[in-house]
Amino acid sequence: MKKISFLLILLIIACKNDKQQTENAEATAESKPFESVEVEVILENDSLSIRAIEVMGNSLAFASNNGTYGLYNSASKTWKINNQSFDTIQPEFRAVASTSNDFFMLSVANPALLYKTGNTGNMELVYKEENEKVFYDSMAFWNDNEGIAMGDPVSNCISIIMTRNGGKSWSKLDCKDLPEAAEGEAAFAASNSNIAIVGDNAWILTGGMRSRILYSPDKGETWKIFESPIIQGEATTGGYSIDFYDENNGIIIGGDYTKPEANKANKAITKDGGKTWELIADGKEPGYKSSIRYVPNSNAQGVVATGFTGIHYSDDAGKNWKKLSNEGFFTLRFINDSVAYAAGKGRVTKLSFR
Repeated sequence: MKKISFLLILLIIACKNDKQQTENAEATAESKPFESVEVEVILENDSLSIRAIEVMGNSLAFASNNGTYGLYNSASKTWKINNQSFDTIQPEFRAVASTSNDFFMLSVANPALLYKTGNTGNMELVYKEENEKVFYDSMAFWNDNEGIAMGDPVSNCISIIMTRNGGKSWSKLDCKDLPEAAEGEAAFAASNSNIAIVGDNAWILTGGMRSRILYSPDKGETWKIFESPIIQGEATTGGYSIDFYDENNGIIIGGDYTKPEANKANKAITKDGGKTWELIADGKEPGYKSSIRYVPNSNAQGVVATGFTGIHYSDDAGKNWKKLSNEGFFTLRFINDSVAYAAGKGRVTKLSFR
């Protein structure tokens, strides 16, 4: 595993993205229900805990603990692994994102450190925030210029930072422009999926003593709050992961990671863009999960959820579920409608659904 200029390899991948995505779209019709999943380990390292992955074309980038980040080239099936330090700190990264030109990674805890690929090939620090309460959880981009990251409150609102210039600089939204956070409301940096983006819309999922959804219809210019029926009231309860298939259909999963088998009020869907939510499979499997994703080309019917208790799948928008694997992961991202990457404790895998 050799070090390499991330900028160089990202530029190569960026040139392939449009072609690969077009080929994927042309090669797949509406997805068929899954019956099984094949798990292929593509990286093993017992020292890593990987909660943030980003698909780029058919390749994959990640950032994790120990300041470690890496890129998997799916064509050559090889990894390039680097490490990023700040003074004596080895940051723990739990949020990543990418544009056509750059890769971004954001650390948890104090100080918050946000890096982007730089012109020299090294990662450049583009945002730093120092506060004993700072803890960023997730990051995403609407397009190559406009991006967002969110974290726990340091005052009386959820922390939100934004960029409008491709990630060169970031600024924090003032609490006067955001809904007030409830007592004990925060978020979980469990899988880099607290933010969902479709079109100009953004949904941010919170958890803890209060689990709600912040919603912006205009790329973060204005915000409102929606209530959720997800279990809440304890520091470890609430929504852990959110995904939207389109502007109307969305899904939340979570629960309490200290009680992973508990399955009451831990899954919900919306059909009206997040304004209202309905509990699904209440009192039925699965219990706690840290990551949920819609299956591409499934008309909002196919859903895969993963956590350290295994992989579950639904082909009817979450009403009924079946367990496909006992293999546990923290986070998952689809490449197309039958292949995904998943990561967790000590490994990254490629999942092929059948």
